[in-house]
Amino acid sequence: MWCGFNKTNAIIAATCLVTASVVMSDSTFAARQRNYTPQEFRAVLRGLGYNVQVSNRPLTDEATKKAVRDFQKGYKLSVDGIAGPKTQDFAANIIKTLQANLNAVLKPNPRLPLDQFYGTRTEQLIREYQKKNQIKETGVADLALRQKLNAEAKEAITKPRTQPSPTASPTASPTASPTASPTASPTASPTASPTASPTASPTASPTASPTASPTASPTTTP
Repeated sequence: MWCGFNKTNAIIAATCLVTASVVMSDSTFAARQRNYTPQEFRAVLRGLGYNVQVSNRPLTDEATKKAVRDFQKGYKLSVDGIAGPKTQDFAANIIKTLQANLNAVLKPNPRLPLDQFYGTRTEQLIREYQKKNQIKETGVADLALRQKLNAEAKEAITKPRTQPSPTASPTASPTASPTASPTASPTASPTASPTASPTASPTASPTASPTASPTASPTTTP
C-alpha cells in the first residue's frame, strides 16, 4: 500500500487507497494473526518510512505516537496516537499488500509469505528492488518506492496472461533420404530368338485335275 504516510493531505490518502485496492483485490489476505508486539509494530512503522527506533519499548514515546497519528490521519482513522485494533489491522494489510507487490514484480523463489510483519526477508527484497532500480539501498519502503512498486505491480497483475507457446519446434526433417535407386537393371533381353522357322513347307498342292473327258460322240447315224 502506498498512501501518504507522513502526509496529512486527505486527497493523497484517498487516491492511494483506491490504487491499493486494485492490488489487494488480486490477493487473498488472512485476518491479522495477532496483536503486534511493540518491537514488531515499530519495525512496521520504520519499514514504511517513519522515523522511529526499533525496540521493544512501549509505544508511548512522543516520536512513536506522532508516527501513529500520521498513519491514522492518512487512513482517516480515529487519531489518538494509540496503535489499537483498527490501526493494527490497517498496518497488517499494508504489509501484506507490499509483500504481494514484491512477489508480483520480483517473482522471488520461494515467494514471500503474505504475513503482517516487516521482517528480514521483506527488507531483503526491498533492498533488491532498490538495487534493481538504482535507488539507495536502505531496506525502507518509503512513499516514493511504494508508489513506483505499486505501478509496476498493478501492470504485472492486470496485463493479460498469455499461455506460453513452444518457441522451438522440430524444424529439421531428414535431409538424407534414400536417393539411390538401382542404376543397373537387367537391360539385356534374349537377343537371340528362334528366327528360323521351318523353311520347307508343303508348297505343292495337287495341281493335276482330270484333263481328259469323253469327247467323241456318235457322228454317223443310219
